[in-house]
Amino acid sequence: MNTMIVHHHVRNYDAWRPVYDQHEPVRASAGLSHGRVFRAADDPNDLVLLFDVADTERARAFAESDDLKTVMQDAGVEGKPEMYFIG
Repeated sequence: MNTMIVHHHVRNYDAWRPVYDQHEPVRASAGLSHGRVFRAADDPNDLVLLFDVADTERARAFAESDDLKTVMQDAGVEGKPEMYFIG
């Protein structure tokens, strides 16, 4: 199974988290599961997210989707997120 890694900074973690949680059904439909969120020790708004990937092609389409861009913007993601797939 592959893993998707996302690194980004948010304006406010407490405002970001509910938007992230509400988007779970969309991530699941893209074949992403077991999401884990890590916060940097020196900046709780600096996040790394890990997901198990069932289908890399579907996950890449999700990562590039306008829906995800809109949700990230609404959630307060700052700058361009870094996304990687590892296997």
